Amino acid sequence: MSLRKLFTRDFRHTAMNQLWRLLSGPALLILIPLYLSAEVQGYWFTFISLAALAVFADLGFTTIILQFSAHEFAHLRFDEQRQFAGNPAHVNRISSLFRFALGWSIKVALLVFPVILFVGAFVLSNKQAKVHWLLPWIIYGTTSVPVFINNIVLSFIEGCDSVGDAQKIRLRIAVGNTLAMMTGLLLGWGLYALVAGLVVSAVVGSTAILHRYRTPLQQLYTLPQTECHPWKKDILPLLGKYAVSWASGYFIFSVFTPLAFHYYGAVEAGRIGLSIALWTAIFGVSNVWITSIMPKVNMLIAKGDYKTLDILYRKHLLLSVGSFILGSLLVFVLYFVLKDHFQFVHRFVSPTSLLMLALCWFFQLIINAWAVYMRGHKEEPLVIPSLVSGIYTALTTWLIAMYLPVGYFFVGFLSSYVWGLPWVLVIFRRYKGGLKSMGATRMSQV
Repeated sequence: MSLRKLFTRDFRHTAMNQLWRLLSGPALLILIPLYLSAEVQGYWFTFISLAALAVFADLGFTTIILQFSAHEFAHLRFDEQRQFAGNPAHVNRISSLFRFALGWSIKVALLVFPVILFVGAFVLSNKQAKVHWLLPWIIYGTTSVPVFINNIVLSFIEGCDSVGDAQKIRLRIAVGNTLAMMTGLLLGWGLYALVAGLVVSAVVGSTAILHRYRTPLQQLYTLPQTECHPWKKDILPLLGKYAVSWASGYFIFSVFTPLAFHYYGAVEAGRIGLSIALWTAIFGVSNVWITSIMPKVNMLIAKGDYKTLDILYRKHLLLSVGSFILGSLLVFVLYFVLKDHFQFVHRFVSPTSLLMLALCWFFQLIINAWAVYMRGHKEEPLVIPSLVSGIYTALTTWLIAMYLPVGYFFVGFLSSYVWGLPWVLVIFRRYKGGLKSMGATRMSQV
């Protein structure tokens, strides 16, 4: 019975999605160095890092929509026809929330992604190489628009206590993306293999969302608005704070490959991008335990049930940490067993740099879990820590790239957690067990 409670439907589908990424990731990590030259590999991961500039379109909006839809859905349910049911006032509120989210995502995408295309073209044009990158980059950047909008819609769906269904769709997207890239690599498409993966992601995502959620989403979009809630007043102030954190996140996590591309060349950029992709996969799988309970965290906070919340949260945090440790041990065992037998292992960074990355992602796993708990209160308390960390990481990494060998490249990243982790812990303690909410209640009673 305890296993059934632990491996819920939401967890199972989230885990299947991340497990696919864990299994397909190493396969791609093997195919990339086998079917791409070291130079093209550098462009491949630079494409991915530049596309991560989409964070400036999102700026935390996906997380906010998940939180707000979860708080609204706490008072609703799905009926037999998979339509929203409950108090008409709450149905009307969540309808207006969906309309706001969809309209906002379309406007922002059309504004931000042309800028990303231009910035990417500028960065990539600085290197003289015989790699035909311009047309693949234009297609890749353009296709990012429907992928971005689909992600907003899926975040809204997840907030409606539908993590399992949304993760099934995300799994289909991930499978289609990986198979398209693998096929392209095997056929010698080069950078077009990466483009093919994103095109398939856009098509599969849009098709799956419409097939599964056409009825409830159509209900929300066509429902007559008896009272339109002013979501801008609720969301935009919070989005302003999230924007700082998410923009800082780009400089914390995605600045490495472009800097390496500029200062160390395409080959080293490829090694760094490949190694970061490895630890990102381990992080993603381990973070399943937290991702699968995000809507429930928000719903329990909305109901003020901190006793149930803290039991659920503590258990999933321990499972998340344990999964990362096991995954890290497996990576290093395989590295040292295979390094003398398979040449592709040398496409990764050195063992010392791999260890630094492992520690960084381990600390980030903990911070991410704390952030989920705190942000469930419809607040963003990590604005200043994120901003300082982003500036510090980008600046130290830039200086290291300018003056030091590549072996020191991740020192700035790792050192940011020496002071960053304790800082976030102090903030987290204010929220634990609803202490912040209780404090606010006492102040209102005075």
